[in-house]
Parts: sequence; structure tokens; C-alpha cells
Amino acid sequence: MITKLKLDRLAGLQAQEDLLRLKKQELINEILTAEIKEQINAVEVEFEPEFQTINNNIDVLSKAIKEEVIGLGESVKGSVLQAVYAKGRVTWDNKGLGGYVISHPELNQFKKVGDPSVSIRKVG
Repeated sequence: MITKLKLDRLAGLQAQEDLLRLKKQELINEILTAEIKEQINAVEVEFEPEFQTINNNIDVLSKAIKEEVIGLGESVKGSVLQAVYAKGRVTWDNKGLGGYVISHPELNQFKKVGDPSVSIRKVG
């Protein structure tokens, strides 16, 4: 119950932050004249094609790097970035194995259970 209260408090703090951001943006919008807003929009429009081109190049090169690293089977380190290789995760059918382990309890020695984790998400 205490955790529920803390979650509700956290949601309240997040709402306060959102409200504060809105108030800040309203004040900024009041300062900006129509002429300045048009100039800002013109700059945004001017740079958009270049950003699209760069982002497309980033996507293509990232995909090529990932495919190459998977082919190598090892991490590669550059001057600024690194591509970290991770082997594919092994997964098992836990439901099926759970039944099988009942008749073969010696398999429990190979069972490992990781630490629990928590992620906080909005209620859908």
C-alpha cells in the first residue's frame, strides 16, 4: 500500500514538472513576436533536408556496422564509438521445462534465477 502511495506521489511530481514546462513555454511564446517565430520556422525549414540526409546516412551506416560486427562475432572499438557484440540470448520454454524437471529434478542444479528488476511506466 505504501508503494502505491509513493507511485501516486511520483506521478504528482511528474505532473508538476509537465505543468512547469508548459508555463515556461508560455512565457517564451509571449516574448517571441510573430516575426521572430517566422524567422525561427524558416531556419527550421532550411535545415530539415540536411538533418534528414544525415539521419538517413547514420541509419544506413549503423546497419552496415551492426551486420559487419555480427559477421565478425566480436566487438569493434573506434576512436569515439564502439560496436559492442553480444551473443544471442539462449531462451528455453520454461513451461515445458518446468514439467520435465518434475520427473528429472537433477536438472534444477543448472537453474539460475536472476535478480528482480522494476521499471516505472504509465498506466495504460
